[in-house]
Amino acid sequence: MSSHDATLEFDYETPSRAELVATSVAREIGEIDDERSRTILERDGSCVRIDIDAEDVVALRAALNTWFSLVDVAERAADAGEAVLTAQ
Repeated sequence: MSSHDATLEFDYETPSRAELVATSVAREIGEIDDERSRTILERDGSCVRIDIDAEDVVALRAALNTWFSLVDVAERAADAGEAVLTAQ
């Protein structure tokens, strides 16, 4: 498909945190993909890997921005949930 690709790797302190983030953002696989870009998400232990394959650099940049934002939101939500549980 492409001539442009990128791999994002996010390492977490625990496999459960990686699973939480991966599960949260995995729902977007297929929803965000279009004719210009495709994404594969994998988790191996404490590492979440996102492979992006795009037709052009503009589509790659858009996909990168989207996936960085999605992972950031998932991480912040996990932190907020952890803070609530710790405070109890």
